[in-house]
Amino acid sequence: MIASSQPLVHIHNVTKTFKRGAEEIHVLSGLDLEVMDAEFLALMGPSGSGKSTLLNLIGGLDRPTAGNVRIGADRVDQLSDRQLAAWRARHIGFVFQFYNLLPALSAERNVELPLLLTGLNQAARRQHVATALEAVGLTHRAKHFPRTLSGGEQQRVGIARAIVTDPTVLLCDEPTGDLDRKSGDEILALLQSLNKDYGKTLIMVTHDPHASARASRTVYLDKGQLSANPVA
Repeated sequence: MIASSQPLVHIHNVTKTFKRGAEEIHVLSGLDLEVMDAEFLALMGPSGSGKSTLLNLIGGLDRPTAGNVRIGADRVDQLSDRQLAAWRARHIGFVFQFYNLLPALSAERNVELPLLLTGLNQAARRQHVATALEAVGLTHRAKHFPRTLSGGEQQRVGIARAIVTDPTVLLCDEPTGDLDRKSGDEILALLQSLNKDYGKTLIMVTHDPHASARASRTVYLDKGQLSANPVA
């Protein structure tokens, strides 16, 4: 699927400052970013550069100190806490480095968790779960628990959980950081497929140039600012 010419994610003049005692730590400084609909964007930069902070602002897990964050028609920074929770459940899918699966639940039950925040009945939830597991190639492991799955399989469950609500944007924070190269390549190929075949908009934080090469565009974050060129 070819990316549309319309921007989906708009970050305008965003500043993020944290306080540590009397000290102010400036993480993002007047940052601007647009991500196109159905784009696969990689976000790189040194540790502590603010990559995860930016991802959290896009996903509505945090609020900017100044500036605005818009996803589609929604000004995310202006939503109340209750509105944000409902907005995230509908529009954002998160993929984490360490999977964040609940060990007491099977793969299919882990995938079902985001659907419990929706009004879907049990039959509809099961259908959505089956579709998501099929998309990541894990239908045959639906009844298995995380401890019986490989790292790559656990990450596939994490991706299925992220896409089960058909979100507007997938936010991936070092999705291959805990995997060997072979498993990591399989996860990257899956993310590429979600982007190209299903038109999903992906934003991926990574330290790995091998991973960023799978994206359609890479931007670099350092000292609170973005650049199209690698950080020196």
